[in-house]
Amino acid sequence: MSTLTVSEATDRGRHRGRRRGVTPAGVLTVVLVVAGLAAGGAVVAQRQGVDLGALIGDVRREPVRPPAAAVPPVPTRAEAPVPLGSAAAPAPAALRYPQRGTGTWRTATAQGAVAGRDGQLLRYRVAVEGGIDAVDPERFGREVAVVLADRRGWTADGRWRLQRVGADSPADFTVLLTTPVTRGELCGDPSDRYTSCRNGDRVVINVARWARGVPDFRGDLATYRSYVLNHEVGHRLGRGHERCPAAGGPAPVMQQQTLGLHGCRPNAWPMAGGTLFTGPAGEYDDPIPAGD
Repeated sequence: MSTLTVSEATDRGRHRGRRRGVTPAGVLTVVLVVAGLAAGGAVVAQRQGVDLGALIGDVRREPVRPPAAAVPPVPTRAEAPVPLGSAAAPAPAALRYPQRGTGTWRTATAQGAVAGRDGQLLRYRVAVEGGIDAVDPERFGREVAVVLADRRGWTADGRWRLQRVGADSPADFTVLLTTPVTRGELCGDPSDRYTSCRNGDRVVINVARWARGVPDFRGDLATYRSYVLNHEVGHRLGRGHERCPAAGGPAPVMQQQTLGLHGCRPNAWPMAGGTLFTGPAGEYDDPIPAGD
C-alpha cells in the first residue's frame, strides 16, 4: 500500500479558476514530485498536518466495506434532459456524507471493456474517498462506466476510446468522488466546496453535487450526474468552457450548468446525432454558492 498526499496543483484545468485566488501562503506546504510516467503522471504534495491519501497511479486503498445505503445507479441509457416547465424526475433517497473525509481512497477493482471503436485510448480508474460510506466504489465505478460508454458520450464520434481499469493498472486519469473539503484541496481552491473540477489527471466529483444535484436540473439527479461526469471528463479531453448558443435550446455539456443555464435547457451529453454539440467559447460570471 503506497501513500501520496495532495494540495494545490500547478495544472489548474478546473471549474472556476479564473476568478479564484491562489491559496494563501502558510496554509499549505507543497512538495511536488513527478512520478509514474507510464501511468500518465501523478502529483505528490503534502498539506501541512493532514494526510489526504493517494491519487492517480498510486491510489491508497482501504478494504472495501459493504455500503451503508444503496445508491441508485445511473440508468443504462440516461434519461433525456427535463424540458423547462415539465415535471421533475423523482429524487432518490438522501445520500449521507461528511464535510471532510479521510483523505484515503477505496478504488474500484473491475476492468471494463473499451468504449468506442476509433480514436485515442485513455484508461481511467475510479475511487471513492474514505468517509463516504454510503457509496460502494464498485457500484460507483459501474455508474461512471455506463455514462462514459453511452452512445451520446465522448466516444461517439471516433475521437476517443475510454476504458475503466483497476487500481493496479496504468491509467491516464482518475475519477474521484470526494467530500466537499477534500474537493477544495484537490482542486487548489479551498473556498469552493460547491462545484466539481478537473485538475491535471484528476477528475474530482464533489459528493455534495452527486447527492443533491443543482436547482436548475429540477430534481433530475440522474441527468445531472451524467452531466457533471461528462463535463469534467471533457476538460480532461482538452475541452474548455462554452456558453449557451440559443435560448430555449439545449446547453452544451461544456457550459457550466452547475452554476446557471442562461436560457438553455439542461443537457448531459456532448453529442447530438453522433456529432459534437458545442456553444461559443467562454463562461459566465456566475457566483459560486456558499457551502456545499
